[in-house]
Parts: sequence; structure tokens; C-alpha cells
Amino acid sequence: MNLLDWTTICAYLIGMIVLSIYLGRGQEHEADYYVGGRNLPWWAVGISTMATQTSAISFISVPAFVAFREGGGLTWLQYELAVPLAIIFVMIFLIPFFRRLELISVYEFLERRFGPGTRTLLAGAFLLSRGLAAGVGIYASAIVPAVCLRTELWHMILLVGIVTIIYDTIGGMKAVVYSDVIQMVILVGGVFLCVDFALSEVGGWCTALSAHDPQRFRALDFSTGLGDGGKFPIWGFLAGGFFLYASYYGCDQSQVQRELSAPNASHTKLSLMFNGFARLPLTLAYIFLGLAVGAVFVMRPEAMALIPGGNPDYMVPTFVMEFLPHGIKALIFAGILAASMSSLDSALNSLSASTMRDFIERFMPPKDLRYHLRLGKMTTVAWGILVILFAFMLGGEETVVERINKVGSAFYGPILAAFVTGITIRRVSGTGMVSGILTGVGFNLVLWRRFPEIFWMWWNLTGCVVAILVALGVSLAKPDRAQNRGPGLSILWDTNVWQEERRWLPIYVGLIIYFIGMVALCAWLPGFLSNCA
Repeated sequence: MNLLDWTTICAYLIGMIVLSIYLGRGQEHEADYYVGGRNLPWWAVGISTMATQTSAISFISVPAFVAFREGGGLTWLQYELAVPLAIIFVMIFLIPFFRRLELISVYEFLERRFGPGTRTLLAGAFLLSRGLAAGVGIYASAIVPAVCLRTELWHMILLVGIVTIIYDTIGGMKAVVYSDVIQMVILVGGVFLCVDFALSEVGGWCTALSAHDPQRFRALDFSTGLGDGGKFPIWGFLAGGFFLYASYYGCDQSQVQRELSAPNASHTKLSLMFNGFARLPLTLAYIFLGLAVGAVFVMRPEAMALIPGGNPDYMVPTFVMEFLPHGIKALIFAGILAASMSSLDSALNSLSASTMRDFIERFMPPKDLRYHLRLGKMTTVAWGILVILFAFMLGGEETVVERINKVGSAFYGPILAAFVTGITIRRVSGTGMVSGILTGVGFNLVLWRRFPEIFWMWWNLTGCVVAILVALGVSLAKPDRAQNRGPGLSILWDTNVWQEERRWLPIYVGLIIYFIGMVALCAWLPGFLSNCA
């Protein structure tokens, strides 16, 4: 790295702060800060949603999984198969309902429907899990650039954390969304630049593909993951993945808050539709990045020796450091930092929003809107400091990273159950729902501890089903007649809602056809790549 590289990276970071100052003008109340005044364009919301899921870990680890990880390869594509189907579910059953209520925190619905206990339970679980995950995410994202740039790890953690806190606090959701758009452009541009330089090093796609074991081209694993030893089972990804993504896109505060920033339900649906169609091409870009860059190291043993400790996660950063020219090198590392910040800024904004709406304002209702706006920004700063501390305290524990990911899957199913049950089944009470959530999570934890042969993606399904059954059973056994039933089924049987849905039928059919095409692509691609090799 020379002066040009460091100047480019510094200019990018300063640019993010200047952008946030510009976008933060005119904020008067929480709706401006947390949901962008509900006036952000659907395309920006859609790109921002996808950028949040495209962390630096994805940019680094997916190509490494494809090229070098034991048992890896194109099976990563199975992670994406359930996305279009889950998007359809969220667009039909959740978004129209949430948009009518004009929420800021998605957990506000739970109090209206079930009472304060359910809201407090799930909002608290969100704050704990998202805060810890954000801290570990900063740590994991900072390791590779710190090693490759030859800087101290804590320098990178503070750099990413402090810059993100500054522009997130000043600009709010507008800064989050538009910075994510810029960061996504940089990241995607970096992927294509790396692929182009890698192919020029090895002599084209055919040469690059021939460097890999053909077994890595296999994309579908038809095991079930229910005790048959399957490590990447398609049925687990399809069934469990549907519940995971439905919960993530439809019930997770960090995602729904962004979706509520669009002007209306139609624009929110367009942003989700974008994700339903665009995630696969982005994943394919990561996969081809792994094949192209991986070929450079397979064909050049002297290059393989440059990877620190032989760790596959250092493959892409080592390639950037050793094979790309100055200036381009800085843009790629700016992309890695951008990906880190795009995940962190969303987490901080949603953590702050949930803290304010689900806890502080329940006991201190807003009277002075500007005072609560300032308090919200202070909450963002506080969470930013906590997340950085989490990074220092938890980041070194590899088992913590794994456990946080699994705990997420243990909770996603029961969380989805709470929202779906609240909208569709009037007779479920608050007591029943809390019992269902706790039982669903407990059931998944038993699977985790006692039945490790069951693939973890299945937990999203089991948790949801168990939570619904227990909630319904407890509610029928002990009816809560005083419970506010909320709008319940009225929205599902509202004629106007279904008339509105009719115009979206072509999109839903298109997503179903797209899903079928994804499966067909996974079946066809291995043979095509093998023939090209």
C-alpha cells in the first residue's frame, strides 16, 4: 500500500461522513431519523437491504468456500434457493399489514396484538442477539484487512466502528440507505475487477476452471440433513431456508425498519422483489470470483505460499495485495471496509430504534419531538460503543461466532410464528404466544445440544411449528378473554387487500418461475463448467 492507496481509502471514509451531514439536514422527529421520513425510493431501499446481507465476510469467505474449503464449492448456491418463495410470503402476508400500522419498531405490533410481555420478550432478544452479532461481525471483518494492510487489529475495529457511528448518528436511515447503495456499487465493482485481473493471470475461463477439482462444481446435495450425514442438504435449505428468510425479511427489525422507509406498500414490495431477483446474480458473482482467484493460487504454488497461515479466508485479500496495481488495490479494500460498514450501520440504526420505541418511550412518552430525536441519536452512539466493546470481548472466540449464528436460527422460527399467528389466528392469547415462543426456542436448543446430526437450517421450521402449536394449545386451554385481539384476520379477509394483491400476481408468478430456474441452473451449471474446463 502506498500514498495513493491510503489517500483513496481516507477520501472514501471522509466522503461517507460528508454525505451523512448532507442527508441529515432537516431532521425534526424520529420518523425522519429512523425511517427516512417514509420517503426513500424503492430501488435504494432494495439495494440497501441486499448490501446489509453482503458483509465483508461474504466478500472474503464465499470465494474461499468455493475454491478451497473442504466439502465446499458450488453447493453455496443452495443458500439462495428459498429466497424467492420467502419473498412472496412476506409480500402477501406481512408487508400490507405492517404498512397499515405505520410502525417504526416491528415489535410494536406484538404489544397491540398480544400485550407488553410478548413485545418485551422479542425486542429484548433482538437487542441482545443483534448487538452481539454486530460486535463479532466487526471483529471478523477486521481480521483480514488488518493482516493484509499490516496494521493492528484494534486499529481496524476502531476505524470501521467510529466512522460508521459518526455517519449513522448524523444522517440516520437516509445515510444508512444511500451509503449502502454506494458501498454496494464499490463492492460489486471490486468483484468484477478481481475476476478480470485473475483471468488475465491464468489465461481465461477455461484454464481457470480446469485448475479446480470437478467435484467443486457440484451444486446440489440431495441429502436431507436429518441424520443422513448431509452437510449441505438441499431439503434443509429449502424447508428451513423458507422459514429463515421469511422471518429475516418480514420480522427482523434491521430489515423491516428499512422496508418501512419506502413511501407506501407498493414501493416496499418493489424493494423486496428486487432482492428476490438480484440475490442470485450477486451470489454467482462471488462464486465466479472464487473460481477465478482460486485458480491463480492453485496454478502458482509460490502464490499459495503467500497466504498467511494457509487460511483460505485470506485468499482474496492476498490476491488484491500481490496482484493488483495501486489505486485499484485501494478501491478493493475500500469495498471490504464498505461491506463491513453496510452491515454495522443497519445494526446500529435498528438497535437504536428498538431501544427507543420498545423500551424508553414506553416509560417516557415523547412530548418534545426534538428532544427524543437527540435522545435517539445518543442511543445510536451508545450502541456503537457497546458493539465495539463486544468486538474486543467476543471476537477472539471462534465458538462464539458459530454459536451466535446458530442461536439466530433457534430464534427465527418462533419469531416468525409470533407475527404470523398474531395476524391469522384470533384465539391465540399473549400468554399462549409467550409460551409458544419459549417452547419453540427451547425445542431448538435441545436439537442443537442433543441431536447434532440434524442440520441447523431445519431449526427454523421446527421452531415455528412448535411455537404455533404450543401457543394455540395454551390459548385454547386457558382463554384470555381480556386480551386485545387486534386487527387479526380482518386484513386477510379484507376485499380491498386482495384486489390490491391481484396486480402483483405476475410478480409472484415470476418469482416462482425464477425459483424453478434457480434449481434448473444448479442442476445444469456443473456439467457446463466441467465441459468448459
